[in-house]
Amino acid sequence: MSITNMPTSNDACLSIVHSLMCHRQGAESETFAKRAIESLVKKLKEKKDELDSLITAITTNGAHPSKCVTIQRTLDGRLQVAGRKGFPHVIYTRLWRWPDLHKNELKHVKYCQFAFDLKCDNVCVNPYHYDRVVSPGIDLSSLTLTSTATSLGLMVKDEYDFDGQPQLPTMDGGHSLQTIQHPPSSRVGTPLEPFSTAGLLPLADARTTSAFPNISVGSGSEGLLHHPIHFISPNFMALNSSFMPNMPHHQNGHLQHHPPMPHPGHYWPVHNEHGFQPPISNHPAPDYWCSTAYFEMDVQVGETFKVPSTCPVVTVDGYVDPSGGDRFCLGQLSNVHRTEAIERARLHIGKGIQLECKGEGDVWVRCHSDHAVFVQSYYLDREAGRAPGDAVHKIYPSVFDLHQCHRQMQQQAATAQAAAAAQAASIAGNVSGPGSVGGIAPAISLSAAAGIGVDDLRRLCILRMSFVKGWGPDYPRTSIKETPCWIEIHLHRALQLLDEVLHTMPIADPQPLD
Repeated sequence: MSITNMPTSNDACLSIVHSLMCHRQGAESETFAKRAIESLVKKLKEKKDELDSLITAITTNGAHPSKCVTIQRTLDGRLQVAGRKGFPHVIYTRLWRWPDLHKNELKHVKYCQFAFDLKCDNVCVNPYHYDRVVSPGIDLSSLTLTSTATSLGLMVKDEYDFDGQPQLPTMDGGHSLQTIQHPPSSRVGTPLEPFSTAGLLPLADARTTSAFPNISVGSGSEGLLHHPIHFISPNFMALNSSFMPNMPHHQNGHLQHHPPMPHPGHYWPVHNEHGFQPPISNHPAPDYWCSTAYFEMDVQVGETFKVPSTCPVVTVDGYVDPSGGDRFCLGQLSNVHRTEAIERARLHIGKGIQLECKGEGDVWVRCHSDHAVFVQSYYLDREAGRAPGDAVHKIYPSVFDLHQCHRQMQQQAATAQAAAAAQAASIAGNVSGPGSVGGIAPAISLSAAAGIGVDDLRRLCILRMSFVKGWGPDYPRTSIKETPCWIEIHLHRALQLLDEVLHTMPIADPQPLD
């Protein structure tokens, strides 16, 4: 939103909230963020000058000077929003600036007259009246300016939500699912390096179905897929099959480039600017790179659709006229038990999605539908800094947003002027806590890691996508099996690698599925 089009204190609360929601960083759920912003706007409605200052600060990303934005201090200094409590200046700074912020990392600017630390009756919650400093106990020797440049240079709504923030013990919402927005952006995500099996966790609601009876561990055609996400174009996400066991925790600050998929039977090199990387496995590519099953609620409809490796790009849409092995048309599938609600949802699938296999087994998805798709993926979870299985990711159909691009330009310019090297190093974040396993955040306990079975690893090779309707705390549906139309995708190269991993590192018998 340009400065001339930004709302003012005279506009309706709903319009102001909608505008400010566009600038949130995304670590919190949409529901919580909206409640927090609504609460603040209502408190400032009678203080128009402060509300205008807040609007100016947020919509210009701090590029323009702004006054203090104050609310009344509570007895314990904490603010309660949607049943959760936290320090107000931390809540709103985390909401609009640094989603992985710790309370000890904030220091108010000199001209802030009502900073939290000044113990005034009113507290300033203007996120741009606080600077981020190095938190005590953080070892800066492990941080590099390379990763800092990546963090600062992209200026987008990062979806990170790190654990281990004692000042807000209830802000993370436990292990309940959370919808994470992936709006159109020009973000190029930094890949995460492979992690050890101690860092794997089962999906919260990802029971393996009977849709793939011919795929079993030990058949020689399965594998383990670990894919960091790379947002190359807006709304275009890559799932990188780069799992290798017993590797050190991830490093930031480099990009990977994905070559076109060669003829099946060849081996796939993976290139990046650091030079040639050998393929993960010397096994030839499987004949089919994925299998896709279509479900309505908890019932599979039609046969499983296998995509040959000769067709690296496949479309899943709502139409009725398939044209070869590269198109799975859901519109032609009949179901005698189909309800009116399912029928209505199917009408909105439209052009659906496009899946593409690149390199040795990277999988990209593009939404062509007029409606969002909702994705359950371990790898999006890890990219978002979430525990595996505790988030639902909403992928929007749009591929470019001019207003957002303009906001990113403003934010990048403003931040580049203000950032100092030491502060930038701390902003790079991704510092593993003392209880983490393999450098993964949020950390998991060793006992949980030790209980991982084969079925847990197989879930890493599966993607689930719901058309039109989402699930989780922001929706009336708690499970993907309550959504009207969805697909489950098994990635064969990943399953193939899993077989190799299990031969080299045998683990305990699989646990019962959730």
